[in-house]
Amino acid sequence: MGDIPESEEPGTRPEQASRDTAASLSTGALARRLGVSPTTLRSWDRRYGIGPAVRTDGRHRRWTAPDVAVLETMCRLTSAGVPPAEAARAARAAASPEPAGDPTPPRTPEAAAGPAPAQGQAPEPAPRSRAAGTLPLGEVRQECRGLARAAVRLDAPAVEEQLATAVATHGLAVAWQEVMVPTLHAVGRKWASSGDRYVEVEHLLSWHMSTALRRCTAPPARHSDAPGPGPVVLACVPGEQHTLALEALNAGLSELRLPTRMFGSAVPAEALIAAVERLGPAAVVLWAQARSTASLPLARHLAATQWGVKGARRRPLVMLGGPGWQGRPGQGMLRPTAFQDALDTLAGLYGAEPSGLSGSPRRERGLSRGPGPA
Repeated sequence: MGDIPESEEPGTRPEQASRDTAASLSTGALARRLGVSPTTLRSWDRRYGIGPAVRTDGRHRRWTAPDVAVLETMCRLTSAGVPPAEAARAARAAASPEPAGDPTPPRTPEAAAGPAPAQGQAPEPAPRSRAAGTLPLGEVRQECRGLARAAVRLDAPAVEEQLATAVATHGLAVAWQEVMVPTLHAVGRKWASSGDRYVEVEHLLSWHMSTALRRCTAPPARHSDAPGPGPVVLACVPGEQHTLALEALNAGLSELRLPTRMFGSAVPAEALIAAVERLGPAAVVLWAQARSTASLPLARHLAATQWGVKGARRRPLVMLGGPGWQGRPGQGMLRPTAFQDALDTLAGLYGAEPSGLSGSPRRERGLSRGPGPA
């Protein structure tokens, strides 16, 4: 039992290195496991020092279990909206024991967000970011950046968590207008400019947004439970498949306990006319994402529909939503420029108190502009 030679430390013995290499992952395998591209892993290694402990032949990266743990933390933090450089520092700090006597703990996402507001004090608006990212987001809430990163990685659990947190933190109206819509618009722009790439990102993001909206939609209110006229009918025009904005509006109206009838995508004209005649709605919201589907004759027909006894007949308010109606004069019909405007107008038909945007300024997006590519 001789001593180990000075030149052969336990961590550098050939058999130990061989075992590490055998138990490690290639860059491609790790990229598939994490849901990121190999280019992203190489970039993180080069820019932030989040690299592998083992390299075969001095060139090929081999990622061991500790390396994977650091990268999983990195992915989790960037999905939460933490900038990559700061996420890398926190991931490395979490993987390394804190030096003795160092009173400064590693900076966490909670610390990056700043101190919690005092009791009774309204929370500060979420920070805006102009940092470059994978998607062309521009100046948006920090949550948008984390949501976009998770969507591009096709990280469904992270997308779901981000959306649920946004709704719980900011409320439905702000989460829709200032988190969901800007992110989906960015995916649509990327899709339109990249030769049909990112379609899978848009579909995954749309699906989970729809799920988040349904989860915060209360059961339909009965007409007898709400004051005033009949329900609000929400429908896409014939040939139109985009329903997210209507789902958001339906969820907002349900929060106010107002009666709605959601008909969803591509409602045939005859069926929609028949439903309006049967229900006698207070309002009809028609969504058209593209000019090719926006039908003014259908909108005018619905606006002229009457019911009730002679001398006291009523007509529905017709509201046109979506970019398909741009440049289409709809005399006597409303075309709100924002989600909150639509919600306030419809709530006013029942004398209900609007939900508001929790202190956030109104933005002209969310109803007149449709999410996703037109």
